[in-house]
Amino acid sequence: MTYDPEKHHRRSIRLQGYDYTSTGAYYVTLVAQGRACLFGEIVNGNVTRSLLGEIVQTEWFRSAEIRKEIRLLNNEFIVMPNHIHGIIWIVDNPVGADGVRPDMNDNETCQNRGAYHAPLRRVPRSLSSFIAGFKASVTSRARRELDISTVW
Repeated sequence: MTYDPEKHHRRSIRLQGYDYTSTGAYYVTLVAQGRACLFGEIVNGNVTRSLLGEIVQTEWFRSAEIRKEIRLLNNEFIVMPNHIHGIIWIVDNPVGADGVRPDMNDNETCQNRGAYHAPLRRVPRSLSSFIAGFKASVTSRARRELDISTVW
């Protein structure tokens, strides 16, 4: 699909000129593609996560193991049927933050680099780098484990 400015009206809500590597808390909402209820359903007033919803939750908290510059707290994250909400804390601790999953050996890292490192140049240890890595890991597992090709 080619870009058509008459049809594609995405606008950024990012603050122009702001450094999204700055320490602090960032509130994010990520929505499933087409607002589809992929992550679960509401049963008796509570969210019951689907298998994909479980993957989303697992990968969210795994991100803190991979990226030493962030902190994620249980009470600051929720999976809803078609979206997630979370608070990402970027802390002043860049040592060892390389974005490579700790459960992969060097050979796997080289073979799978595309799944965890977006082809676009993102600023390391930034909010966009975290979001790209998180979405890529969820999508990779969804394809591999659930045969779901599109999540976001």
